[in-house]
Amino acid sequence: MMKVDKTCLKNCVLISGTDHSLSQKIADHLGLELANRTSDTFSDGEVHVQILDDIRGKDVFIIQSTNPPIDQHLFPVLLLTDAARRGFAKSINLVIPYFGYARQDRMAEPNTPISSKVIADILHSVAVNHVITIDLHSAQTQGFFDMTIENITLEKQFADYIEKNYEKNSFAIASPDAGGVKRARKIADLVHCNDVIIIDKNRYVKNKSKVMNIIGDPKGKNIIIIDDMIDTAGTICHAADALAEAGAVEVYASCTHPVLSGPAMENIQKSAIKKLVVLDTIYLPEERLIDKIEQISIAHLLGDAIVRIHEKRPLSPLFSIEKKI
Repeated sequence: MMKVDKTCLKNCVLISGTDHSLSQKIADHLGLELANRTSDTFSDGEVHVQILDDIRGKDVFIIQSTNPPIDQHLFPVLLLTDAARRGFAKSINLVIPYFGYARQDRMAEPNTPISSKVIADILHSVAVNHVITIDLHSAQTQGFFDMTIENITLEKQFADYIEKNYEKNSFAIASPDAGGVKRARKIADLVHCNDVIIIDKNRYVKNKSKVMNIIGDPKGKNIIIIDDMIDTAGTICHAADALAEAGAVEVYASCTHPVLSGPAMENIQKSAIKKLVVLDTIYLPEERLIDKIEQISIAHLLGDAIVRIHEKRPLSPLFSIEKKI
């Protein structure tokens, strides 16, 4: 964690979207106040926003994940962006820890949109200069943006957590599907774990999956499943149950983005997962922070990223695997 010099941030303005929780944590880390702004909804459903502070000639950072309900979070961000442009901000930077629609990054079927490209085009149309995201579902999504985008990957942070909370040589790392193998292997390498287990699944219906095969031997081992996001929790819970049935001693899980939609909470409660570690890229109300779930904050990381962008320094030291944060 870098030491923040507040005097260097006098021309830096932080604006919260619809979720104030993470924004306030970032502001507290930087020793700044969130900008005053209003957001109202008229009786017909139209949204009206206004930035009340002077932003002329300043670097504006609008902080908001586009999690469900995605449209209710995204549209106010677009309006705040346009308000910042019309307020003569020097630069407009969107901090979107969880980028909604990232899973719709290709035409999986005929006559379907590439929705993540559509969202990127919309952000470009309102004159966004810079986008900062965390663990995009697919790295190729960065190619859809016509402005600068920086995707912060968190393998190093998860590795640090594992080293601090799990006894060395007492666990194996698992990926819940083939798509997450690269991430799992990176984390395994960082924690000097030679065991990487892969769950081979076959998805039949949207948001539902069935475990077909386990590549590797979980018998007699503690398993840590690594994923980038959990939506309905079907994939990761099926994986955990399959690992337990195959002889795993205890099954733990972690993910960057806790979407937790639909039956997710029920699935997690009933599953073999002993503990699920998630980040606060998405706000979780108290009733969702059940005993099985631990949420840790990345506010300091995003705060440090904002400082580096404001000072025109690279972000790579924040998530370089050669450097501890």
